[in-house]
Amino acid sequence: MRQLLGGLLLAAVLCAHAEVSVLRLGNGPEPETLDPQRAEGVSAANILRDLYEGLTRIAPDGRVIAGAAESWSISEDGRTYRFELRPDARWSNGDPVTAEDFVAGLRRTVTPATGSSYAQMLGLIEGAGAIIEGKAAPETLAVRAVSAHTLEMRLSAPAPYWLGLLSHASTYPVHRPSLAQYGADFARAGRLVGNGAYMLDDWGVQSHVRLRRNPNYWRARDVSIDVVEYFPTEDLNSEYKRYLAGELDVTYEVPPVLIPKIRRQLGDELRVAPYLGVYYYGLNLTRPPLAGNKPLRQALSLAIDREVIASKLLHGLGLPAESWIPPETSGHLSLGRPPASPWTERQAEARRLYRASGYGPDRPLRLEIRYNTNENHRRIATVIAAMWRQVLGVQTSLVNEEFKVFLSNRKLKADTQVFRAAWIADFDDPLSFAEILTSGNGQNDTGWSDPEYDRLIERARRTADPERRARLLQAAERRVLDEVPVIPIYFYTSKHLIKPHVAGWTDNMLDYHYSQDLRILPAAP
Repeated sequence: MRQLLGGLLLAAVLCAHAEVSVLRLGNGPEPETLDPQRAEGVSAANILRDLYEGLTRIAPDGRVIAGAAESWSISEDGRTYRFELRPDARWSNGDPVTAEDFVAGLRRTVTPATGSSYAQMLGLIEGAGAIIEGKAAPETLAVRAVSAHTLEMRLSAPAPYWLGLLSHASTYPVHRPSLAQYGADFARAGRLVGNGAYMLDDWGVQSHVRLRRNPNYWRARDVSIDVVEYFPTEDLNSEYKRYLAGELDVTYEVPPVLIPKIRRQLGDELRVAPYLGVYYYGLNLTRPPLAGNKPLRQALSLAIDREVIASKLLHGLGLPAESWIPPETSGHLSLGRPPASPWTERQAEARRLYRASGYGPDRPLRLEIRYNTNENHRRIATVIAAMWRQVLGVQTSLVNEEFKVFLSNRKLKADTQVFRAAWIADFDDPLSFAEILTSGNGQNDTGWSDPEYDRLIERARRTADPERRARLLQAAERRVLDEVPVIPIYFYTSKHLIKPHVAGWTDNMLDYHYSQDLRILPAAP
């Protein structure tokens, strides 16, 4: 009933406006779910930032600011956090947002039955490791409601990035009555109750996700845009045409092949900025031919000319990745770019390793590259297959899959060999990249398990000294490049087309943009 009344109130507010303010956003692949504890893709995260609010959130310029928590304190040892929630924070149906709601959300993320691929990201909370491994009850997690509006959590070691991490969807609260009533099916239109600036109005699969302004949000009066519409846009050329036709205000990406034309014709509407993300190929190390054959993996990596991909295919919208962690990441001790080797020398070393791995002209490797539907992914896969054929003689086939099917097959590991992947930082720290390759991590679709790497990451997690911590993470990155469970290809830049009437858009390293921070300027008379 409260949600119905809230909807009627919003309708009355909208009717009072001369026009309804609508923001239309291209949003990449169809979101796999809008369950914050189970979502994992960027397209889902974009929507969830509108539907929910964490203890903290990210300001337009990338700073960590207060979200559902109006203030916090941190103990001298850096391990105990106490948050004071906003007393006027409400769920979209009018229920108060309480500390117990955040406790429930955090417990749900680390509970194995939830199936969250981000469970290990919360592993620094005391007790989380045993819960994730199924050895302890979720109630043992060191997070408690001191009072209705006071939340306390205890970490096993200091974490300089922790406040930024608490803006991530996996830490969002849960509306417990909805979860109790609908179970895992609560994240649907007509059921989802969020605590963010917007409410889920409609979800047409492969068509749109429509949100409307939440009148019960604690700062609803400061939210300018009434309706936000997200459109799945896997075909970059179609998305571009929709933007030109006035059907989109912001694109998810831009077609790299059209960059020269876009720069000439649209000028300042093209926004390109540094972005903490890496595009890579994951290698299935649970079965032949890549398991147990490091020389082969090294040969495949060496045979890729990343400069050609960055300059010719991406037209400068990506930076060649000779390492795993983007150099701009805060607190990152970069390995530096390796000494420039002539392409002929790289090819010769790749061929030597290829022969040492047991393959050659008389026994060519047959390999499969799997990628999700996207013209850019197809073009890159085609070029890399050509490079492998030219340099090594590898016979490569390409497999294109719809995004949800693609993600499922990656995790199952039964059929994959090489798969397209990307990792976008969830917080500005090297650990956001480093920890996803640890053994058993929900995001580690390679199946790589390296005890030495795991030890380095665990030591880094528990090291407070910034310099020592950075060196441990640097050593871990060096091991990734030597063992090659993944092949980094390029570092991302964020790239969007944005209509001049969209105000408030500010570029930041995480490419986080909350619709509540934007506004639509009135049309010129």
